[in-house]
Amino acid sequence: MPGVDDGAARPPSDQRHTATIHDVAAAAGVTIGTVSKALSGRGKLRPETRQRVHAVAERLSYRPNDLAHSLRRGRTFTVGLLTSDLHGRFSLPLLAGIENAMGEARISVFLCNGGGDPSRERQHLESLLAKRVDGLIVAGARTDPRPAVEVGSAGPPVLYAFARTADPRALCLIPDNFQGGRLAASHLVAAGRRNIAHVTGPEEFEGARARKAGMEAALADHGLPFPTSRLAHGTWTEAFGYLAAARLIEADRAVDAIFCGSDLLARGAIDALRERGVRVPDDVAIVGFDNWPIVSATTRPPLSTVDMNLEALGRLAGRYLLDLVEGQSHVGTLRQPCSLVCRASCGGKDCTPCSETEDELIHW
Repeated sequence: MPGVDDGAARPPSDQRHTATIHDVAAAAGVTIGTVSKALSGRGKLRPETRQRVHAVAERLSYRPNDLAHSLRRGRTFTVGLLTSDLHGRFSLPLLAGIENAMGEARISVFLCNGGGDPSRERQHLESLLAKRVDGLIVAGARTDPRPAVEVGSAGPPVLYAFARTADPRALCLIPDNFQGGRLAASHLVAAGRRNIAHVTGPEEFEGARARKAGMEAALADHGLPFPTSRLAHGTWTEAFGYLAAARLIEADRAVDAIFCGSDLLARGAIDALRERGVRVPDDVAIVGFDNWPIVSATTRPPLSTVDMNLEALGRLAGRYLLDLVEGQSHVGTLRQPCSLVCRASCGGKDCTPCSETEDELIHW
């Protein structure tokens, strides 16, 4: 009937043919071995033969079977990034650095997020091992020791980035939180601040303890006191930063600077001070920690903050994993120095960002 399309002129979609190496060989008038040599760039072939094979392969949309090639080579040219960082706050910058390092070696990265659920993490791990990844990077949302990932004696090499395990055979790459805390406090002292308070996360977090210890070391270097009344531990939230700063400034008007253990805490602190007529940085200078652009660059005033250089940490993780895949041995904990990103909130007149290169790792 006119206007009725019975589909007779079109083959069913499930009958589409995917070109094989046999098809390319037949269309080019050569053997399968010649196709393989032409497309892999190996062997001695006449230029016109190689060119003809490439042209036919392109016309037929032929794609070599990477899995078969990988099995023959003993490498899949893939690695896994297994993270427990549910929201990607730390793992995504790491991934950018890892892919940067792996891209140079034409290696792809599979990202799997266990979200802190051990059973889900195990499921992802089994999937990555089934894909025969050449190596595995384990990342987290905190740097406290975690159980080692078990891949068996025949499994791929594993390293930890923004994560740590007590296994002495493991390689762990983490930010130097102690150095970051010291850097922040030293900068505030250099800006003329003498009565510095600290608002940070839960005391059970290794990162919170190390940043506090670094700050205390810097103040001790300059003979400055740090009474416990100027310390506030709480949740890593903007709400706690607000509450803690409000209590600190109401109890101790001598406070002229606050070092916050995260950018969210710092933004909450700035809001609390503004609402109480305390000017930032004129009356109280603020330095955060993380350099999370969505927070630090949009805070008013823009936030001076310590950067953990996670993308650089990811590049290092990628390079070290390549070494491990090639059979080299690396163990221990590497702490990468942090850098200070200066914006308006710290009030330093000569605020030049302090930075250290990724090669200046401290091996503890």
